[in-house]
Amino acid sequence: MKLPTFFEQVPRLTVRDPLAAFLGAAEDGVLEYGYEDAVKLAGHSCPTVASAWVLGCRALAALYPDRLPERGGVRIDFANRLEDGVTGVIASVLTLLTGAAQEGGFKGIGGRFVRRDLQRFGAEQPLSLRFTRLDNGAAIDAVAELSAVPPDPAMPALLGRCARGEADVSEQEEFGHLWQERVARILLQHWSDERVFTLRPAAPAA
Repeated sequence: MKLPTFFEQVPRLTVRDPLAAFLGAAEDGVLEYGYEDAVKLAGHSCPTVASAWVLGCRALAALYPDRLPERGGVRIDFANRLEDGVTGVIASVLTLLTGAAQEGGFKGIGGRFVRRDLQRFGAEQPLSLRFTRLDNGAAIDAVAELSAVPPDPAMPALLGRCARGEADVSEQEEFGHLWQERVARILLQHWSDERVFTLRPAAPAA
C-alpha cells in the first residue's frame, strides 16, 4: 500500500479508551491514530477529511490539556443535520477519533462504555461543532473555513474534465497531485491557523 508521503508528517493522536482497556484490546487502553486511519475509513483524502482530523485532534487536546484524551468521554453536537452536505463524512472521522457514535453505536456493558447517541445533529449553537466532556461539562466550539486555503487555479478545469471522463492519464495524475497538495497545505501549513480553524471555549449552558 503506497500513500502520499506527507501523511507521515501529519500530527497523530493518542487517546485512552476505557472500553479497549476493559476488553484487553490495548494495554491500558492506549490507542494511537494517524491521518492514514481516517483516509482508510473514508476511502479518500480530501479537505473535508483533513479538516475533521484537525478539529478533532485540536478539540481533544484543548479538552484534555493535562492527560490523554478519553475516547468515549466526549459528546459532539453538529449545527447541521446528518444528511446535509459533508456532515456525514465529518461525523465518521470524529467517531474514529472520539468514539462518539450515532444511534447505532455501541450500547455499552452494564451501563458503562456507552457510545451511542453521543453525536447529535441540528443543534442551535454558534459554530458548526461543539465537543463536550461528559465528566465535567467542559466544551469547545469549533469550525473550519476551508475557503481560506484555496485550490490551485488549474483545479476547476481539471476537475471538470476528470469528472466528465474527458481527462487523459497525465491530466488525471495532475488532478490527483493538486488535490492532495491542497490537503497537505491544510494539514501541515494551517494546522494552527486561526483563519482556517477556529476553536474556542463554549459558553456555559444556561
